[in-house]
Amino acid sequence: TVAGLGDLGASALGLATQYTISMPFSRSHETEADRIGTELMARAGYDPKEAVEVWVKMSKMNVGKIPEILSTHPSNESRIKDLKEVAAKLEPVYQAAKKG
Repeated sequence: TVAGLGDLGASALGLATQYTISMPFSRSHETEADRIGTELMARAGYDPKEAVEVWVKMSKMNVGKIPEILSTHPSNESRIKDLKEVAAKLEPVYQAAKKG
């Protein structure tokens, strides 16, 4: 048990840690992976805006979504917003890769 809180207290502390520390950290890893993947696409000559389209389609397919705060992944809406910004910044990289 945690400092005399009993099993229930230990469980509550574990959940609090998961929702306040672990999940946001995991979401930041997912966001970083999205950004790296989109950059690799652009460098390979693939349009980075297509990464946005993937998440638009995923969002349309997503039924009964879990609130972002309860998920280890960013919401589709968060991913779309972030990847739109990333894709815009990577446009010169994509254009250069297309030229070879």
